[in-house]
Amino acid sequence: MKISLFIKHQTICCLMLLSLNVFSQSAMEQHYFEWAQLPFPKEEFELRRQKIMQQLSLEKLDILLIPSKDGFSDGETFRQMDDFQYFTGLELPNSILAINIPDNEVVLFAPDRDPRFENASRSNDFPGRPLADDPQLAELSGISNIQSIDRLDNYISTHWQEGKTFCINGGQIGKLQPINHNYFFSWDATSSMRFHLERTFPSILLHNAYLPLASVRMVKSPRELDAMKKAADITIQGIKTTAKYIRAGVDERSLEGVLEGEFKKQGSPRLPFASIIKSGPNSLWPWRILASHYNRRNRVMQNGELVIFDVGCEYNYYVSDIGRTFPVSGKFTDEQKRILKMELAIADSIIQAIRPGITFADLKKVADRVIPANEKKYMQVGLHFGHHLGLSSGDPSDPGASLEPGMVFTVEPWYYNHDKEIAVFTEDEILVTVTGFELLTKSLPRTPEALEEMMISN
Repeated sequence: MKISLFIKHQTICCLMLLSLNVFSQSAMEQHYFEWAQLPFPKEEFELRRQKIMQQLSLEKLDILLIPSKDGFSDGETFRQMDDFQYFTGLELPNSILAINIPDNEVVLFAPDRDPRFENASRSNDFPGRPLADDPQLAELSGISNIQSIDRLDNYISTHWQEGKTFCINGGQIGKLQPINHNYFFSWDATSSMRFHLERTFPSILLHNAYLPLASVRMVKSPRELDAMKKAADITIQGIKTTAKYIRAGVDERSLEGVLEGEFKKQGSPRLPFASIIKSGPNSLWPWRILASHYNRRNRVMQNGELVIFDVGCEYNYYVSDIGRTFPVSGKFTDEQKRILKMELAIADSIIQAIRPGITFADLKKVADRVIPANEKKYMQVGLHFGHHLGLSSGDPSDPGASLEPGMVFTVEPWYYNHDKEIAVFTEDEILVTVTGFELLTKSLPRTPEALEEMMISN
């Protein structure tokens, strides 16, 4: 009996020690690259940093400051700010990248430790994670100079006293506008950084680096294009799948559910913007108007109506944005078909004119020439009925720049006719090539007959 109790006691002790060992292992510090990876090789990001240095040098600007997000995702997958993501590939919270052109230097200022991984009362759940203190971060990111965020003010003060100029992305062309201080304005990380700089260094003059940043980000690398083509393919598959569910009695939000479920099945982690699926009277109004009401975008579709898709997904941080118009009954009326064909002819005229060396203004002239005079008042106005794509559905762009191979943008001539209560929409993604263009959305039907067939095909 004593021997049996002894063995039992020893077994319990061993199990306790084993569990303590497992507990100890599970509570070990987590390092950044145990949880994350660069979306592209570090050399890709080094090349981007070199390119922006060249652009800023032409503008006689010295130090570009790029902030990151605060890092807390409120239950959603964390998504880094575009510029910080573009130049680092890192999902670091509360950090600032400084690109110093005169000194040919890149400095990443980051928290010593990641605040999201710290909780003294729950050390097993929150084991801690070093950031600036992690030597592996510098080695694997390709940014050799990583310092504590606490040293940033001293860095800025030193270079400010040396007479260096500082710049940030102002978000639009032109001089930086005063920071909005009204009750309802929500500051982003760039506004918060700017407020701190102007309060800490009252005489500092910040310049707008929007156009230099746009000039670099507008032209995509082969790796970026691969990601964008994949995002387009996922969206195309999602639209094809969802089209088979269009019928009278189905509500718009149900179609959103099918579409976004297909996106996730195909490997997309998130949306770049809320899916826009709008039918009947809803189709006559832009997204902002519909989205201003809590439950506005969930009407039940009826036969005889049209339903518009303006949707996209994200893949490896890069986005898609594609649009099509479907008949709820499965068949377009003669008038719906006529208008859709007219809109397609306008889109095709714009697309066929795309080639290196021309500008958006040139494309706008093409559109103006082909829009029938009696339909002009129903067409969406704009530079050329489209926008650049990349890390966002409104990537930074210079509207006056000549087109270059590697640029990707949409062509989307909207038609809103409140007199006839008909709206149609086709949105395609175009890649500028050396010889002309590539239609990235060519595998998604566009004509009335092909769209009708897509709704019933297996």
